[in-house]
Amino acid sequence: MIRQLKCLIALIVIMVAGTVLAETVRLSELDLSKVQQGWGWPRADKSCDGNMLTIANETYQYGLGTHADSVLYIELKNSAKRIRAKVGVDDEVKPNTGTVIFKIITEKKELYNSGTMKTGDPAKSLDVDISGCETIILMAASTGDGINYDHADWVDVTIDYEGKRPETIDAPKEEAVILTPKPGPEPRINSARVFGVRPGSPVLYTVAATGDRPMTFSAKGLPDGVKIDRQTGCISGVIKSKGEYSVELIATNKNGDAKAKLSICVGDTIALTPPMGWNSWNCWACAVDDQKIRESARAMVESGLINHGWQYINIDDCWMRKPDQDPRDSEGMLLTNEKFPDMKGLVDYIHSLGLKAGTYISPGPTTCAGYVGSYQYEMKDAIQFAHWGFDYLKYDWCGYSNVEKSRSLEALKKPYQVMRECLDKADRDIVYSLCQYGMGEVWTWGEEVGGNCWRTTGDITDTWGSMSGIGFSQDKCAPYGNPGHWNDPDMLVVGKVGWGPNLHPSRLTPNEQYTHISLWCLLPSPLLIGCDLADMDEFTLNLLTNDEVLAINQDPLGYPARRIPREDQAEIWWRKLQDGTLAVGLFNRSEFEQEVNIQWSELNLTGRQPIRDLWRQKDLGSYRNEFKASIPRHGVTFIKVGKSR
Repeated sequence: MIRQLKCLIALIVIMVAGTVLAETVRLSELDLSKVQQGWGWPRADKSCDGNMLTIANETYQYGLGTHADSVLYIELKNSAKRIRAKVGVDDEVKPNTGTVIFKIITEKKELYNSGTMKTGDPAKSLDVDISGCETIILMAASTGDGINYDHADWVDVTIDYEGKRPETIDAPKEEAVILTPKPGPEPRINSARVFGVRPGSPVLYTVAATGDRPMTFSAKGLPDGVKIDRQTGCISGVIKSKGEYSVELIATNKNGDAKAKLSICVGDTIALTPPMGWNSWNCWACAVDDQKIRESARAMVESGLINHGWQYINIDDCWMRKPDQDPRDSEGMLLTNEKFPDMKGLVDYIHSLGLKAGTYISPGPTTCAGYVGSYQYEMKDAIQFAHWGFDYLKYDWCGYSNVEKSRSLEALKKPYQVMRECLDKADRDIVYSLCQYGMGEVWTWGEEVGGNCWRTTGDITDTWGSMSGIGFSQDKCAPYGNPGHWNDPDMLVVGKVGWGPNLHPSRLTPNEQYTHISLWCLLPSPLLIGCDLADMDEFTLNLLTNDEVLAINQDPLGYPARRIPREDQAEIWWRKLQDGTLAVGLFNRSEFEQEVNIQWSELNLTGRQPIRDLWRQKDLGSYRNEFKASIPRHGVTFIKVGKSR
């Protein structure tokens, strides 16, 4: 009897001990700063915009408000048993605008998938066994339609565990491995092989060439009216007659000569390859000034970027005056603020370096940052931009919303048509960039209203969710891009960025940055660097100076990339090149390394095909029927397939 009593007591102790050890933690009690998301910042117990968590008119006190694409790594160390939650798209966005897929994954295994959820859908409940898991990942994924309005809520999230309390951790770290060999001492010409100019407009084309200096330049077959500077390689002057002129460029140093063909097309179309340059916004925003622009221009030259085809120095918002600061003179011409005391002098300085200059304004009464816009002064502003010598205009819808409330197609087109007509009357070639965030499917009519490029999306940020959500949703735009008219998924977010005086290294991992540049070159997108050019590390500079990768972007055929989807968040993007070869990107969007393959039949190829690794600038050999590669998390293998004609 006594022995039985002792056993019973022991059993009760064990049961009580087990009860004491079982605990529950809310997700919002953990460190949510570890969340990586496509836009904005994660919020504990609030929506992405800081409101009450609300799904289908039901509010919740606890949870995580985030934005697709987002991931949160939670370390469990085999201590957790179950995770319970509800998921849905927050009501703070308009009905049927946001679409999200909620997932829980671990070690390449998917534990939960909500399917596509949109704004207004009732919350879905989940109760998942996570026993034996070292780590789980909470993912709010985009659905392939971009990430706009994808406000994702994880609500009433609890984790049952015994022993060590779960904790959030950073995503895996990566070493910044430099893949591209440095250029050799012999001369090599890296310029785009085609250049467009209108008859009578000033020509400014700098031959991009690497190799030991000093180097001299010459050209055979230049049309009347232009000449080449032997020391700088800058071709300048004015060509009056329409036509296509075949020119042979020659660069010479102590190690030999390099020759390349250039087609100068004098006609009605400019920007025959996507613009390559720098824009001030993602770096300095409204902290921009004359000195920073001059420093950036010098850095583009001194860093050698100019030798790889980079040419535009674009001044974004905040150079004008505010509406209450007498923004125009007595004749209605724009005046600059105190940070830009001599705009023409600044533009002349940029041109003296062999570079081109760009500017920014809104068709509305004010710009995004509240400075004066072009509304009702469009012709005067076009004349002023031409007088100052600008070569590029970013025309940002922003303040026009205060003038035009309609989002009809006619209303969306109108301000861009007005400025196009004004630019046509100005005596200068100015690349015309429509910035209105993809409204009204601008890619379908951007060329019609005279755009040379048009933004297809909202603003990019330096996160995987933002960059991948934007970049991998561009296939719908592909049929509308062609030489002189380019789909623009926004600027590059590599290097040190910050949107103001305080900069930080890009939050994109090294592999994500390789994906970023590879995808933008494939699309092909305008390439506008957004970082501090005067403070680039070796990795960033190497990333921006691979001439074989940049040549894909600048290929004269201008064929936009097509997408071949795969399972497990792998994708293939490919494009035709003028020499008869194909550029192919094999991408891994998943959280784990995986093998990705491409069958030649998918590219209408047969037999054996030679492969070149573009980032490593290395021949990989000849492959029959297919090519496959093991690709790291969020990484890419970028190849050229086939023999040149």
